[in-house]
Amino acid sequence: MSLDTLHYLDYLATPAGSPIGLLEIRASDQGITHIRFVDEAAHSARPHPLIERCKAQLAEYFRGERRAFSLPLAPQGTEFQQRVWQRLREVPFGETCSYATISRGIGSPNSHRAVGAANGRNPLAIVVPCHRVIGSNGQLTGYAGGLPRKQWLLRLEGVGLAASDDLFATS
Repeated sequence: MSLDTLHYLDYLATPAGSPIGLLEIRASDQGITHIRFVDEAAHSARPHPLIERCKAQLAEYFRGERRAFSLPLAPQGTEFQQRVWQRLREVPFGETCSYATISRGIGSPNSHRAVGAANGRNPLAIVVPCHRVIGSNGQLTGYAGGLPRKQWLLRLEGVGLAASDDLFATS
């Protein structure tokens, strides 16, 4: 691996700030490249200042002290995916939208399915808030981190969910 493509790895462990599981955070010198849920931690070879900054901002978010992230981001994707991910960053804290809303917002009103696919390939969980996208009918839709995490994130942000979306209800 050449130095210009080398990624730095680090992990935000559950007790250190993520109440919904382990997060793998990757960064390059251009910005944060990945934030994703993982099942087990691995050890990083080298720390990176952007990862430390990302971990601190995520911890603030989980404590309810942060509503927006101020990190340099460097996700890799197609031009279309980049447009979708940028539009996702414009969805305000505590609000939701549909795939149709995102499609219209990027100037491709008939691209609902392609928007859904780009949303599913979002490499920057939480910071690029794909968890804020719900179905046009107001119901929860898929989330790479799993629907219980999506519901948890939306509740953290104060989003009221339909009773049929209560994944933690006891019957």
